[in-house]
Amino acid sequence: MPIKRVWAPRIDFAVLRHELRLPAAFPPAALHEAEAAATATPLPGDDLGSVPFVTIDPATSKDLDQAMCLSRRPGGGYRVQYAIADVAAYVRPGGPLEAETWLRGQTIYLPDGRVPLHPPVLSEGAVSLLPDVDRAAVVWTLDLDADGATVDIGLRRARVRSRAQLDYAGVQAAADADRLPEPIALLPELGALLAARAADRGAVNLPLPEQEIEPHGDGWRLVLRAPLPVEEHNAQISLLTGMAAATLMLDGKIGLLRTMPAPKPEAVVKLHAAAGSLDIVWPADASVGAVVAAVDPGSPRGAAFLEQAADLLRGAAYTAFDGQAPAQTGHGGVGAPYAHVTAPLRRLADRYATEVCLALHAGRPVPEWARDALPRLPKGMAETDRIASAADRGAVSLAEAVLLANRVGEVFEAGVLEVDGPPKRAPGGTVAIDDPAVRARCLGELPLGERIPVRLTVADPVRRDVQFERA
Repeated sequence: MPIKRVWAPRIDFAVLRHELRLPAAFPPAALHEAEAAATATPLPGDDLGSVPFVTIDPATSKDLDQAMCLSRRPGGGYRVQYAIADVAAYVRPGGPLEAETWLRGQTIYLPDGRVPLHPPVLSEGAVSLLPDVDRAAVVWTLDLDADGATVDIGLRRARVRSRAQLDYAGVQAAADADRLPEPIALLPELGALLAARAADRGAVNLPLPEQEIEPHGDGWRLVLRAPLPVEEHNAQISLLTGMAAATLMLDGKIGLLRTMPAPKPEAVVKLHAAAGSLDIVWPADASVGAVVAAVDPGSPRGAAFLEQAADLLRGAAYTAFDGQAPAQTGHGGVGAPYAHVTAPLRRLADRYATEVCLALHAGRPVPEWARDALPRLPKGMAETDRIASAADRGAVSLAEAVLLANRVGEVFEAGVLEVDGPPKRAPGGTVAIDDPAVRARCLGELPLGERIPVRLTVADPVRRDVQFERA
């Protein structure tokens, strides 16, 4: 697994928490309700405890939203059983806990800790799909044919019991040794099949490396970590479920989609130029998706290219509808209609979208509390997405400024990713250096798509600003 680490001194991320007005604790009323729900909420009578579900998450995760069991269908094809934590069973509509989750919107992650959407007594306890305990879940049963196309969708509330809490590194090692446990033995095969189907429909899958900041001795280290193949396979199961949810909602003419316009041609042209500056091969007849899939996300230049490619996927939104389908139903990155339903412990919208799907599948009216929430969710989720992005971007920018603070004046080799348009007063653009893997603004006349020497002129931890100029 390609990992690149750069050490930085101790960093205080409290300024980000203050700046973004992140809550420090849950109000007593919300916490009391969560504690009561954790002990008093009955489990569903429908028992799927015989299904050998397992979870796959980062090794330190305790808020486990999803558990899966994969099998072959008699006569060919696949069956995906995907259990999602049943958060709605524990959060009372109109109560103080629901109100607090609307204020938070989603779990916010920072290097020195996270700000959870739900109190840990639920998110890391009674609702989390921890191993060897009975849990309430919403279980999707997706039957696929031999080509990976969905032929049947099943959905119900049920009691489940995870057999094991697996982590990505361990699952990847088992996959490499051909020793995956039975419930996920088909994951590499099915994940690859679903990825191929996605490419055929024009999806743009970005295996973005994670630029993580983790404690290290008396300081921090900035870690560039490429996703493992099993992470991408796991993501395909979530995408498959999200597309099934979108199908139910569009057929039922009510729901909440995650939408995104297709990449703009001018953005593709700009990405093509950036590829040249980073020595990324772009064959004449290759699609964006094919080029992205061939890039090594663990290399600094590959990571910079994928970050630049993320500019293709702009305009993501939550689109609510009731009575008729919206004008925009597709998601440019997925290449199909798609909805968020697989992470309700960490994302508010999933709770309500899941409840809509349950009602539609059962042929009963959507509960009023869920229906009433739909038109309010797009605005609320847009705001919490903005905060989450600011937290992630701010933490990385702070770490980059700290680790480069003593290197002002040094010259680096950089690839020119973008050149500013005419409205800018001074010429400049965006460049990427390899060591450390930093993407930042650069002043001067820049040749798009080429590699040039640049001088570090600003590395200010207070303003979280890094800037170069052409040397």
